[in-house]
Amino acid sequence: MNIRTDILFRAYLSFGLIVLIAIAVLVKLFHLQYVEGEEWRDMADSLSTRYVDVEAVRGNIYSADGSLLATSVPEYDLRMDLLAPGIQEDDVFYAKVDSLAAKLSAFFGDKSTAQYSRLLKHARANGNRYYLIKRDVGHQELKTVREFPIFNLGKYKGGLIAERKNKRILPFTNLAARTIGYKVPAENIHVGLEGAYGEFIDGQSGKRLVQRIAGGVWMPVNREIEVAPVDGSDIISTIDVNMQDMAQRALEKQLIASNADNGCVILMEVATGEIRAVANFTRDSEGVYREKFNYAIAQSAEPGSTFKLASYLVALEDGKIDTNTVIETGNGTYQVPGHTIRDTHAYGTITVKQAFELSSNVAITKIINTAYRNNPAAFTKALRGLHLNEELQLQIPGEGKPLIKTPESKSWSKLSLPQMAYGYELLMTPLQMLTFYNAVANDGKMIAPLFVKEIRHLGNTVEHFDARVIDEQIASENTINKLQEMLAGVMIEGTGKRLRSPNYSMAGKTGTAQMADGASGYGARRYQSSFAGYFPADNPKYSMIVVIRNPRNGYYGASIAGPVFRELADMVYANDLDMHDNFDQLRLVGNTGLPPTLKGSTSATRKVFDAFGMKTMYASAGGTQHIDTVKGIPFADEAITEGTVPDVKGMGLIDALYAIENSGYQAKVTGKGRVIAQSLLPGQRLKAGTSISIELK
Repeated sequence: MNIRTDILFRAYLSFGLIVLIAIAVLVKLFHLQYVEGEEWRDMADSLSTRYVDVEAVRGNIYSADGSLLATSVPEYDLRMDLLAPGIQEDDVFYAKVDSLAAKLSAFFGDKSTAQYSRLLKHARANGNRYYLIKRDVGHQELKTVREFPIFNLGKYKGGLIAERKNKRILPFTNLAARTIGYKVPAENIHVGLEGAYGEFIDGQSGKRLVQRIAGGVWMPVNREIEVAPVDGSDIISTIDVNMQDMAQRALEKQLIASNADNGCVILMEVATGEIRAVANFTRDSEGVYREKFNYAIAQSAEPGSTFKLASYLVALEDGKIDTNTVIETGNGTYQVPGHTIRDTHAYGTITVKQAFELSSNVAITKIINTAYRNNPAAFTKALRGLHLNEELQLQIPGEGKPLIKTPESKSWSKLSLPQMAYGYELLMTPLQMLTFYNAVANDGKMIAPLFVKEIRHLGNTVEHFDARVIDEQIASENTINKLQEMLAGVMIEGTGKRLRSPNYSMAGKTGTAQMADGASGYGARRYQSSFAGYFPADNPKYSMIVVIRNPRNGYYGASIAGPVFRELADMVYANDLDMHDNFDQLRLVGNTGLPPTLKGSTSATRKVFDAFGMKTMYASAGGTQHIDTVKGIPFADEAITEGTVPDVKGMGLIDALYAIENSGYQAKVTGKGRVIAQSLLPGQRLKAGTSISIELK
């Protein structure tokens, strides 16, 4: 083959290959355009636009008395579209940008006017349609900003973009904070009511279309949300704000005084199981305690002597003892395999009732060991029959697991039965123990604690909760009556007598338990002090437990946990008039003078009288000044008529001013106190604006 032929061959071959590649490219382009085109167009759109969730307004959490415990408030990130329709013309923008900068500088105070002006102009020069001005702006601040130059051109023309976020706040700050709880979805953390009822509180997110712009920022395509979010539902809790505040103050004060590691207190309504207060504090530093962990529901520990109530219940119910059975405690020691049980004092020969009141370890150990050592399963089965090994299935997460051993348990030993008799080698949370005490106060009916009463959406009840009955009758009426007598006796003759109140009766049990410290066991001499009971003893309305761990200034339950019980019970009693036995019998007798009051609002006056259970009746303005205990307390309805001088004698300043000004007159005031004289006679008709001088004393 000559050179010319070789060159032509190579040229034709190259040309053929180019043609083939061109045909292949055309075929691929056709395939991409018409066969796979829809798929690729969708992918391109997804890369430049997408839908994002718009957070719904979370529901509120209320206390039982209607106070707001948790709510969401709106906050906004303020951005600006520097190419908005109203400012596309340079002369409009540059004529007002300096005024806008001055307003922003004066209002937010974070940059000077010159800085704001320079940044806004630079953003416009770069064609920025999503420029960040300020984060975390409140709703009232937003309303003010909307009136600034340029922004006041209108919703779209002025370029102001307000992206709403919802900030969760607790109006009472740390009040019942662990019970209210929180959520961290990214870490799968759900605490308290916020975590347990998140599906109701969170509502349903909306949708908004956003578009990627320069710099990788996603900007809303439309200012309006395309799918509106559905606001969350409200939770009505059982917590009483006043009782919660009392509980936290009483607990914190005693933790500081005893220099303890941590502690908790729970207040429950006996008949309903509703938790009125639950406080938890952990030592943060010297004399400073914070709410870090919900010990009340989560900490399973050996309860110590408060558990003796369950041991006595089993022995009484099984007929092993009676309250007058005599027990020999000797010198205050009792030998069991590998261990010596000790009392703080030598009580000698005492009855079962006295043994309970004095919290004798020797007595209860001797009773249980003697009655059940040949059949320990009968004792543990009876304890489990009291549901003490069962979780309470609370409405909030994090409940600690209880433990009641049986002879089949791997850790069972010859020491287990006597140890369990007085509250060791078993585990219970404070709330689980309180539920048992509450059942005794409730004449044997055991109910699960209640934290949430209702779920409401837009004011309508979505779901209502009543206490779940765990057991209608945990023991016979006879046994329950004896336990109630023994608990009342503790406060009269036993370890709790120093806590007695002269105003109302109490029933309860002190508890002092050594705390195990890992491998060191009980050698570290760390204690848990507790007190569980209810009040009033003769007609129980509230049950309560107090647990304080590792106090350094003493450790007995009566002196460490007991004062919290007494202080909180006193405050609850003082504020709950229904507990005052003689309140309904208080009546004013004979014809006596009216209590000193100020004239004023009829509805307010009636509300005060109703609160004190006093019957009211209307009288003329010059009505009698005596109380008729049959017909009721007379009071006048002070009518206000425009253009007529009112009678303001006897009123306080606020009510007098209200009456005078709403009658169309002006008041000149001298003195302070209540009105004793007025310059114009009541009932006169005078022109509007006339001055009336009033003297107060």
